[in-house]
Amino acid sequence: MSISSSPDVRSGRLNANEYAQRFADATPRMTQAQAMLEAERCLYCYDAPCTTACPTSIDVPSFIKRIADGNLRGSARTILESNPLGGMCARVCPTENLCEQVCVRNTQEGQPVAIGRLQRHAVDALMESAQPQLFTRAASTGKKVAVVGAGPAGLACAHTLARLGHDVVVFDARPKAGGLNEYGLASYKTPDNFAQREVQWLLDIGGIEIRSGWKLERAEQLDTLRTSHDALFLGMGLSTTHLLGVPGETLGGVQDAVDFIATLRQTEDLSTLPIGRRVVVIGGGMTAVDAAVQSRLLGAENVHMVYRRGPETLSASTAEQEWAQTNGVTLHHWLAPVEILGHHSNSGHVGAVRFARQALVDGKLVPTGETEVLEADMVLKAIGQQLGNPLLAQAGLKLEGGRIATDAAGLTNLKNVWAGGDCRAGGLDLTVEAVEHGKQSARAIHAYITAPSLSSRT
Repeated sequence: MSISSSPDVRSGRLNANEYAQRFADATPRMTQAQAMLEAERCLYCYDAPCTTACPTSIDVPSFIKRIADGNLRGSARTILESNPLGGMCARVCPTENLCEQVCVRNTQEGQPVAIGRLQRHAVDALMESAQPQLFTRAASTGKKVAVVGAGPAGLACAHTLARLGHDVVVFDARPKAGGLNEYGLASYKTPDNFAQREVQWLLDIGGIEIRSGWKLERAEQLDTLRTSHDALFLGMGLSTTHLLGVPGETLGGVQDAVDFIATLRQTEDLSTLPIGRRVVVIGGGMTAVDAAVQSRLLGAENVHMVYRRGPETLSASTAEQEWAQTNGVTLHHWLAPVEILGHHSNSGHVGAVRFARQALVDGKLVPTGETEVLEADMVLKAIGQQLGNPLLAQAGLKLEGGRIATDAAGLTNLKNVWAGGDCRAGGLDLTVEAVEHGKQSARAIHAYITAPSLSSRT
């Protein structure tokens, strides 16, 4: 096939004001009056379904009642007691699929209470107050816990343990703590450096040390952490992106969507960030939506998000899909990539992607024989991630489906080692669930290291 125009990847597609406007907060904060009116819609249900639906079990009616009473500090305490990363979760949690979906106002009237926005209202008010720290540490226990990974699971685990009086050292490969909250979410979801402000609030409890630049490169490193600490929590997330496994995947202009998002999040001047005029994003999850929408916001003229199955199986929520379409992203379904084509004038750079149309036959995806070609100056791969570190198995950890197998509290098959977040088998890959994993494991670790006799443990 002959590609009609030259690869067009460049920076500075917009003026400075346009970048600022496009990457401003996607969900403006509620005013005090709006929050009060919305809070009064809550029925304050006994045995509330919204609390049950929250992975961190936030007492939703209680925090909303405090907003209605004008007690924002008390509301924030209710939230952060259950979810120490409640500010970020209020911004990125798919509330429409969790608490708001089961809200009685939704089931009866089709209009749920805006739980996520109310949660943000309360937590933001606390963070901006003169005394944002609500909690104090218990007396020092003299116990020391190592945490690998400074993402939501690791930070929640560290904060919970620090409150209980333990000393925690968090090891992370990145320069900044926060994990996906810092490097993996769209900028318009977390403007004004909120991820780092939340990290600082967590660290202000005391007793937590962050050691950046630490990479797991030898199985012996885990053994050292186990022997030099009373317990070890693994919350390193997923580090490796799945390959498409098609010809042309190594062409210039083809990159992982998670790397694209991370680069964007760490770029202060967005006018310096190159973007293609035509962008194809392959995948159907939140990462795909974030990459596609931000491509459009950077000035890409045509952005296509392509998924191999039907719309009902997209992992991106309905709200995320609508957000993509609102921002000019074209969604395609039932198309699987079979080849990435080089440009006719620059064979080392992508020029288009050939897809095979798919159909579901007896529960299996099969090609129909039809193909479709989408021209592209950039291709972003967002087809999921995996743990991808053979050192974990070498260290003796049991894996399930490429992730770490644990019990309900996060305990692995190794003595004094817990795991949580995306690296833990059987999860939902949600920030809010990672926080709950960190909390669960922290409580189990506390019980373990404060038991009368550790020597009896096996």
